Amino acid sequence: MNEIIQNRVLQVAETILDTQGTVRSVALIHGVSKSTVHKDLTERLIQIDKQLYEKVRQLLEYNKSVRHLRGGYSTRIKYLNNRLHKE
Repeated sequence: MNEIIQNRVLQVAETILDTQGTVRSVALIHGVSKSTVHKDLTERLIQIDKQLYEKVRQLLEYNKSVRHLRGGYSTRIKYLNNRLHKE
């Protein structure tokens, strides 16, 4: 694997663990696509650092388990903002 890609994978993994963020938020920070971040974390990281991969995998599983809550909260905020702007 290319050294540049390995460095990016490790940086992305550290960022997601430090910020406890989502794939989308980490993609914005690093200026790459969500698909790239996801592939880095689920396929490439295990080849580089298995212990770090396990930590990241746990966070990704947690994010997956609460995504419906985040979506509901975002929708609620959207409609509250729309109501305020109409009044």
